[in-house]
Amino acid sequence: MNIRNITWQEAIPIRHQVLWPDKPPVFCELDGDEAALHLGAFIKGQLVCVASVFFDGSRARLRKFATLQSYQGQGIGAEVLSALLSGNVLKDRGVEVFWCDARESAMRLYQRFGMSPEGERFYKGDIPYFKMSVLLEH
Repeated sequence: MNIRNITWQEAIPIRHQVLWPDKPPVFCELDGDEAALHLGAFIKGQLVCVASVFFDGSRARLRKFATLQSYQGQGIGAEVLSALLSGNVLKDRGVEVFWCDARESAMRLYQRFGMSPEGERFYKGDIPYFKMSVLLEH
C-alpha cells in the first residue's frame, strides 16, 4: 500500500461512492477543500481510501474519511490514521489537538489511536456519532 498526498478533486469520487452515493458528486465538496490536506491510500495503483484534514490554528479535524467498500475491514483506514498521527504532517503544522466526528460504529478504530469521545451521542440524519479527539505530543 502507498499512502500519499492527493488533490481534493481526487478524493471526491470515493467520498461520493462511500458516503453519499444517493447525492450528486458536488454534494461531496466541502468549503475549505482547497486548503485542506488530503491523503489517499493506493493498492496496486488504485485509490481505495481518502482522508481529508482541515486546519484551524493548533487544531486539525479529520473529515470525509472513506474506504471503498470492497477494501473495508482490511486495516487500510488504520494505516492512513497511523500515517497521519505517527508522522510529522500534523506536528510540522503545530497541531496540538486532532479531532473528528466519528460514526459510533467506527469508535473502536479511533480509540486504538488514543482518541477519546467527548460529550453525548449526536446524529447526522439517522447515523449516531460522537466527537472524538486526542492531544498530540510534540
